[in-house]
Amino acid sequence: ASATDEIVARFVEQANTQYRNRRAAHTAIEAIRAAARLPFDEGLLYETKLVDEAKATTESKALVHVFFAERETRKVPDIPASAQARPIARGAIVGAGTMGGGIAIGFANAGVPVTVLDSSREALERGMANVAKTYDSMVQRGRLSEEARAKRMALITGTLQAEALAEADVVIEAVFEDLALKKKIFATLDQAAKPGAVLATNTSTLDVEEIAAATRRPGDVVGLHFFSPANVMPLLEVVRTKDTSPEVIRTALELARRLRKTPVLARVCYGFIGNRMMEGYAREAERMVLEGATPRQVDSALENWGMAMGILAVFDLAGVDIGVNVHRANADRYPPDPTYYQADFALYEAGRLGQKTGKGYYRYEGRKRIDDPEAIGILRARAQALGVPQSAHDDAEILERCLYPLMNEGFRILGEGVAIRASDIDVVWTAGYGFPRYRGGPMFHAQTIGLPTLLEGIRKYGDRFGPMHWEPAPLLEELVAKGMTIADWERGKPVAESTR
Repeated sequence: ASATDEIVARFVEQANTQYRNRRAAHTAIEAIRAAARLPFDEGLLYETKLVDEAKATTESKALVHVFFAERETRKVPDIPASAQARPIARGAIVGAGTMGGGIAIGFANAGVPVTVLDSSREALERGMANVAKTYDSMVQRGRLSEEARAKRMALITGTLQAEALAEADVVIEAVFEDLALKKKIFATLDQAAKPGAVLATNTSTLDVEEIAAATRRPGDVVGLHFFSPANVMPLLEVVRTKDTSPEVIRTALELARRLRKTPVLARVCYGFIGNRMMEGYAREAERMVLEGATPRQVDSALENWGMAMGILAVFDLAGVDIGVNVHRANADRYPPDPTYYQADFALYEAGRLGQKTGKGYYRYEGRKRIDDPEAIGILRARAQALGVPQSAHDDAEILERCLYPLMNEGFRILGEGVAIRASDIDVVWTAGYGFPRYRGGPMFHAQTIGLPTLLEGIRKYGDRFGPMHWEPAPLLEELVAKGMTIADWERGKPVAESTR
């Protein structure tokens, strides 16, 4: 083989590893290989042919779709042009934990002074130390100068007094998911914050309208759901209530731009867009490990398909206890299924909370995942206690059972008007949940496989497991019955009435 062939082979191997499931890198390699063997004019013609073929691929169309979808999210059809964003000269964060610290870093990076409030001096000092540690790491990696670090740290002030929030133009509550606590905080903010200040909650699941009811100014309240780490992740779910004013919505979208976030507007429902859709996706992953699949088998199928991380590994990273606490607190919202998320509960009861305890669905050496017979034994014991039938699972079934509920819930969310447009749902999942951009997002992927195929698959698993978790979304059934695409439906959808 020639030196050129050896170089090309090396690039192909790298592309297979680094750009799994994608053709673009291979197309570029082929164009370079052709340049080494064809006359110039022939090479140009061949390169044009390759480019034209690349444009026609689903991969290309998906990436173009996501590119424009991210720029569409700021367009809100029912907000009048006269609604102007309120100026944000100073921010405040309630809660100095991981999320609060990450949001504070985002403000400082944008050059906006921010005050961080916590009720505990110890928690506040720990939170400020973690902020400093983050900036120290950036300096060590050459991403920030010492001078820039000092300027950004100077923009972040810690306090134990709610009165210190009086000058903030936006206050973001970022404490743990406890509705009573959040309502208490918002009652305090109602007293402490100045008139016209935007009062935001970082809740990921709770009812923003109920939180807003703790104030005398519900029109100033909005959900700003950041994703962890908040100073890194680009997605920001903006949740409006029935009372949120158009000006506050506009302010939230403008704040997202300043913080270099991609905002997606949602209406109030449990879990909003992203977490609501994740419920069924993760439910099936957990059910399959009770049925006999291993965590590695489930996660590998998802990762090989393109997800940034398998969902069970995600739970280990976030903390198995987080999911358990959410499901305990919202038990009345879930169907009467005794196996529901019981894989999490079994591991939690065994003290396996994920990476922070060194073991969860996997055992960990640092961040390296290691298959653990002990975890599998715990899951098998719980399955036996619940009487879960054991079965074999191939990759196709794992993908269908995880992705079909995800997409089905997307159609339910779209039909209910929780999301403005299907492409907003795609942005949530590509920007916040590791869905592969080259597959376009859940709604784009539903169109790729065909809506009749999705509906048929949901009905197939409904016949097998019963309708409790496998009820097709009304909008999906409607589109298939009428032979319509999502775009057809969106073109005929009336613009929603103004929120005011």
